[in-house]
Amino acid sequence: MVEFSSRRSLTKQQLFNNPTKGKLTLSQVIQEILLYLYQDSESHYRLVIGTDSHDRRENQTKITNYVSAIVVHRVGKGGRYFWINGVKSSSASLRDKIYQETLLSLELASNFVPNLKKSLNGSQNWELEIHIDIGRNGQTRSMIQEVVGMVVGSGYHAKTKPESFAASSVADKYT
Repeated sequence: MVEFSSRRSLTKQQLFNNPTKGKLTLSQVIQEILLYLYQDSESHYRLVIGTDSHDRRENQTKITNYVSAIVVHRVGKGGRYFWINGVKSSSASLRDKIYQETLLSLELASNFVPNLKKSLNGSQNWELEIHIDIGRNGQTRSMIQEVVGMVVGSGYHAKTKPESFAASSVADKYT
């Protein structure tokens, strides 16, 4: 497991996971996504980043496991996903955890998007979304406006539950 700080920069040692390809570096993830985009260059794609977390106990210590996912969705025709796993000391509150999840997604986007754009040489038949694991029901509903504002203020489209499948389904599966 990788220890996350409040801000993380992806290093060469941090590997993403994929159900088919196994462990991959960020560069290899980008190459896999490029291959997928070029297999059907006429389709429209959604590139999605989302993070989820769950608390657990380990050696009498409460820790939070954060998982960030990159999903490439060929609209109407399936998709591929990659995830990175990490551990951090438990957050003090649900609000702190939601902010940390959102920051990790934004940080992953800031490492991923420029490298992908450079590899695509300006071609863009995709849109990027950040999926946030909050919704109109439950304890996080009061945070929607501020957390969506963080994402939109960073230049990305934000999706919340029930549309935030990268966080609430894909990343959640591996936390």
